[in-house]
Amino acid sequence: MSPLTLILLYLLALNLLTLGLFWWDKRCAIERRWRVPESTLLTLCLIGGSLGAKTGQGIFRHKTRKEPFRTSLNAIAVLHIGFLAALVLPDFRAAVMVLLTQATSYVLSLAATLITAV
Repeated sequence: MSPLTLILLYLLALNLLTLGLFWWDKRCAIERRWRVPESTLLTLCLIGGSLGAKTGQGIFRHKTRKEPFRTSLNAIAVLHIGFLAALVLPDFRAAVMVLLTQATSYVLSLAATLITAV
């Protein structure tokens, strides 16, 4: 199998698992049973399951009002969209690299100024 196929299979399995855990956690919430920890759900989202999480959140109407979970999940989703854009849009990737280079230069010059002032 090619590396791309393995990555796609990993993401498919992870997103299905995340979607399933959102369903399971919703069932447990309704039946007042043991719940899946939010840290587990967010970790699965962070390592690639954000599409399954957002799908589960929408389909099952689960964890849609819970803060800071909702904000964390949305931030992870935006991060993943940024990674995807950087992979498939070379102009976007170049612009991000320029921005990071400029930010790094600014921070280093600021640190040098602070060190010499002391």
